[in-house]
Amino acid sequence: MKIQEADAKSLLVAQGLPVPAWEVARTAEEARLAAERILGGGADAVVVKAQVLVGGRGKAGGVKLAANASEAEATAARILGMDIKGITVRKVLVSGAADIVKEFYLGAVLDRAVGRILLMGSAEGGVEIEQVAAERPEAIVRIHAHPHLGLLDWQARQMAFALGLGPHLKAAVAIAKGLVATMLAYDADLVEINPLAIVRTTRDGGESLSLQCLDAKITLDDSALARHPGLEELRDLDEEDPADRAARAEDMSFIKLDGTIGCMVNGAGLAMTTMDLVKRAGGEPANFLDIGGGARADKVAAAMGLILADPKVEAILVNIFGGITRGDEVARGLIEARAQQVRDVPMVVRIVGTNAEEAGRLLTEARFQTAASLDEAAVKAVAAARIASGRA
Repeated sequence: MKIQEADAKSLLVAQGLPVPAWEVARTAEEARLAAERILGGGADAVVVKAQVLVGGRGKAGGVKLAANASEAEATAARILGMDIKGITVRKVLVSGAADIVKEFYLGAVLDRAVGRILLMGSAEGGVEIEQVAAERPEAIVRIHAHPHLGLLDWQARQMAFALGLGPHLKAAVAIAKGLVATMLAYDADLVEINPLAIVRTTRDGGESLSLQCLDAKITLDDSALARHPGLEELRDLDEEDPADRAARAEDMSFIKLDGTIGCMVNGAGLAMTTMDLVKRAGGEPANFLDIGGGARADKVAAAMGLILADPKVEAILVNIFGGITRGDEVARGLIEARAQQVRDVPMVVRIVGTNAEEAGRLLTEARFQTAASLDEAAVKAVAAARIASGRA
């Protein structure tokens, strides 16, 4: 689950990381009032940032400086309602503008290959880290945290020196350890600061430098949200795909892909196998969809609606292994779903296990195309898609 920058910053602050003060505004007037408060706190200017869950906000015109509150209001009015990569901006973050001396990148991600948290840093911050990784992989420092103790002090110091943050060693160590602590505290998949910056502050005629987290990106593990009830409230429904919302409401695992063969399966492992066999048969799966165990007719009908909502789907493969899931219930759901279909899409069904014979009878009477094996079902589904698209 991706969360907005403002919410990500709140989680960093909760772990003691240095983040400049900010406010969130949903109207231009709210942005003006926020700017007045921030400027009154000593900031020389403010930055107004679109709050959308995509990158490239700055290039799209969604990040602008404002010298005063009136300018912040006008800037917010231009950004609110803007379309950035297909997402409408509904709120902005207003924060004090920083006098940046140098930018860095620092992020923590779950490295599943080794089962540890991977801390990554680069002295080339403020740019797309993926681009740095592709063009200059040597510019990224990588350190794996201890699996039980988190990031150790000597590891944090090693990262700080590698990035050239020796003069800010204490702060850099605290931030590096804080990133890993944030991951562990909230079961995050990713915690990223880009940029982490050395910021110049002038006050009472004197000048000082400090290390601050100017941006934040956090992705939470949906499977762990039950352990953190409050985090569910950070989900931004305005930017969530309607299909994802519908699948979560039905307690189904659904991931949209780029193919043309819609797949409905019960069980994650069986779903992966089904997708593999679709590819082996020459097709491409349009989705991963696990309806779970014990699915009844209404849930099957809802799953079919999710698949058919994708206009790229040319054929549907249903693969059900009946354990606690009853085959006849699935068959009734399929019959109900087809009666409600808004477009005619060929369907191939393979059901084995509990009440499979009754399911077969119902499907035959309803004139469904069935298959005895998964291999046969995959081949038939791919062939049906080719006929439906005129490629056969």
